[in-house]
Amino acid sequence: MSTDDQLRKQQEYVLRTIEERNIRFVRLWFTDVLGFLKSVAIAPAELANAFDEGIGFDGSAIEGFARITESDMLAKPDPSTFSVLPWRTEAPGAARMFCDIVMPDGTASHADPRHVLRRILNKAATMGYTCYTHPEIEFFLFKDRPETGKTPTPVDQGGYFDHTPAVVGHDFRRTAITMLEAMGISVEFSHHEGAPGQQEIDLRYADALSTADNIMTFRHVVKEVALDQGFHASFIPKPFTDHPGSGMHTHVSLFEGEKNAFYDAKAEYNLSKVGRSFIAGLLRHAPEITAVTNQWVNSYKRLHGGGEAPALVNWGHNNRAALVRVPMYKPKNENSTRVEFRSPDSACNPYLAYAVMIAAGLKGVEEGYELSDSTDVTTLPSNLNEAITAMEKSALVRETLGEHVFEYVLRNKRAEWNDYSRQVTAYELDRYLPIL
Repeated sequence: MSTDDQLRKQQEYVLRTIEERNIRFVRLWFTDVLGFLKSVAIAPAELANAFDEGIGFDGSAIEGFARITESDMLAKPDPSTFSVLPWRTEAPGAARMFCDIVMPDGTASHADPRHVLRRILNKAATMGYTCYTHPEIEFFLFKDRPETGKTPTPVDQGGYFDHTPAVVGHDFRRTAITMLEAMGISVEFSHHEGAPGQQEIDLRYADALSTADNIMTFRHVVKEVALDQGFHASFIPKPFTDHPGSGMHTHVSLFEGEKNAFYDAKAEYNLSKVGRSFIAGLLRHAPEITAVTNQWVNSYKRLHGGGEAPALVNWGHNNRAALVRVPMYKPKNENSTRVEFRSPDSACNPYLAYAVMIAAGLKGVEEGYELSDSTDVTTLPSNLNEAITAMEKSALVRETLGEHVFEYVLRNKRAEWNDYSRQVTAYELDRYLPIL
């Protein structure tokens, strides 16, 4: 079946399902450059035209999309991402689809994060690889929406893997997972994490573009369930000084057809030369991609705040503080061989973060980088300013993001750093007012 025939069949399925399920609102989703979800609702009668031509919107009103003189853009729904929204149980129902953003002449918008990731995945395909990812997503549940200047209150005082009547997270996770699976998103594990109120839900392996879509859906579902249960869910990297922050450790593997390109039965850790070069690429380019995988001022409080967060650019097998880890839960199992990249946090833009992460690994494979012994060589940037400086010099990040997104991210992150740097913090007042 040709690609066009497959697309038509998917569109027909969507239109038929909307009629059969009495769907009244179809929400078209996409993300801005910073990773915030955007949505426009259309009536079912408009959907056939949206498939053919897209829905027009003002791109200059979306973070990082366009200048005012280039504002006309179109959102074209991807029928393969269609799903009924399970929290809209009252009739009539609602559904959603992710969109690709295109220009009036039909070309892909260079500002669309989905397009940025698809471009690097197409490069992987030309090298013969399909890229699969599996994220471990951590987040916090608070009793109420935190007020400005006040420390948030976690919903419980539980710890790692705790399951007691005093820990409310397991009921929350059960509801969230039920909704995710109703939307076709498979969940592998869930548990209470190490900090009070901290949760972790791991999504099952999928191709990298589907995973990024799933992460955006995940964050929205988690916030919807929290709101319904009277809680506030947050993906802030580190809300508490004395507790670990929330990461999004991502497992990644490359497949050549049905064969895992990272697997070699005779090699140490069953890790092939391709796998070793991929790790070497991640390590060599880690500092310059960190402003994308960890894009907020607060991200660096997690990376350099202790616990198991990776601050050093290193790799290993048993070292859970390593930047890149080679899991060995199932030795000699070909499909289980993968690498775990541990620096991204769950507040990143998953499309851009996965794009630069995969690009770094592919660069290592393409150039045949050699993986040295596991030694602590250097550190990740210690703050957003250092990360911006490293990114600014990176030909890899510029090429991967494209000139438009690259320049916008730099401008936006510089503005964030400058705004942060001029703030007088509670720490300064508490420490210095009594003595100076």
